[in-house]
Amino acid sequence: MSEQAYFRGTGRRKTAVAQVRLMAGNGAIIVNGKPFEDIFGIPRLQSTILEPLRVTDTLDKFNAIVKVGGGGISAQAGAICHGISRALLIMDESLRPLLRSHGLLTRDARAKERKKYGLKRARKARQYRKR
Repeated sequence: MSEQAYFRGTGRRKTAVAQVRLMAGNGAIIVNGKPFEDIFGIPRLQSTILEPLRVTDTLDKFNAIVKVGGGGISAQAGAICHGISRALLIMDESLRPLLRSHGLLTRDARAKERKKYGLKRARKARQYRKR
């Protein structure tokens, strides 16, 4: 580990963007000035956020300060996970195969498809009647 004060990572998911600062500490994660348990009350979302730290066995070695905006809470959790993964990669390049094998470095590009004119939703059209 290099002698840098903190490591930055930017994560994205749908329209959510998370800016993560990872520094040595005891495992506290602060999201928009609050503990992440207060914002992400669902255990599945908390598990998503902690996944990169759990995979690399650094759960209680780093503190994370996160600014996140846009999207819903599920997209924000995915963006934070992506940002933590990128920050860990900047800290130690040897973690790349481990993070990649769990799919944590891949940006999930799925997003809501836009509505097209003449249709009711993105793909739903009026019912067609031949006779």
